[in-house]
Amino acid sequence: MVIISFREHFKGEGEIPDSSFFLNGNKDMCFLIHGLTGTPREMAYTAKGLNEKGYSVKAPLLDGHNKPLSVLKRKTWQDFYAGLREEFLKVESQYDSVFVAGLSFGALLGIMLAHEFPGKVKAVTCFSATLSFDGWGAPKARALLPLGYFTPLKYYAYFKEEHPYGLKNERLRAKVEAYYKKAGLYDTSEAHLYGYPVIPVSCVYQNHLLAKRVMSILNEVNTPIQLLQAKEDDVTSPRNSIYIYEHVASKDKEIKFFEDSYHIITADQERDKVVDATVSFFDKHKQSIGVRP
Repeated sequence: MVIISFREHFKGEGEIPDSSFFLNGNKDMCFLIHGLTGTPREMAYTAKGLNEKGYSVKAPLLDGHNKPLSVLKRKTWQDFYAGLREEFLKVESQYDSVFVAGLSFGALLGIMLAHEFPGKVKAVTCFSATLSFDGWGAPKARALLPLGYFTPLKYYAYFKEEHPYGLKNERLRAKVEAYYKKAGLYDTSEAHLYGYPVIPVSCVYQNHLLAKRVMSILNEVNTPIQLLQAKEDDVTSPRNSIYIYEHVASKDKEIKFFEDSYHIITADQERDKVVDATVSFFDKHKQSIGVRP
């Protein structure tokens, strides 16, 4: 569903609770990045699994994601990356090995970190990397997106989150659906739990711009990379992960598709398999030298 509104501010708009979190573990850090208009809670199950294996885990909130939608929709991918980069630099020197994992838009930001800090990021895992919104459940109106990208209309048009909300698990989907179905355009009362109920076209445009940037630098990325995605991803097709796998310069790379999940594989039916695959890949690349001074 596409919604168009020319109102900039809505009654009841306010700050959203910061859902970022940190789990203390050993001297190996996992830096987790949530998706666009999402929340660090998308990464909570993965974080718990990594932490149980000894890893320290940090999941920051992307810039603007605790703000009203009228603020978020004016942010650029450079804003998101700058805030994330700052959080990364706060922790990277404190750990023997730092690993990065991101979901959807967050996967692209993870590749950007690996590109800028090849000596600091030991390995990166991409969950459902989103270069384009070409999944089976993507809105039909996405074909009209290029028309909105280059006009001010992108700041006033929104995609309403719709079934299946990136989840095949019926219990989890029902919780998300209960909020999204009742939520008005600018209702952020539970956004810290489930993400924003709509996606501004301006944010989709920023995903498009970041994807172009990532595709342009893949041949310079040598960091070990793992690509995990559902075969039936409703948001972005497996072609996205395959493209990255085929074009990234990394010699150590792997790709795996899951049979019983949708887009948010970090929380869906096979979340345990996702944790196991991530832990296995990161374990291979732990720093072998002693603790840093």
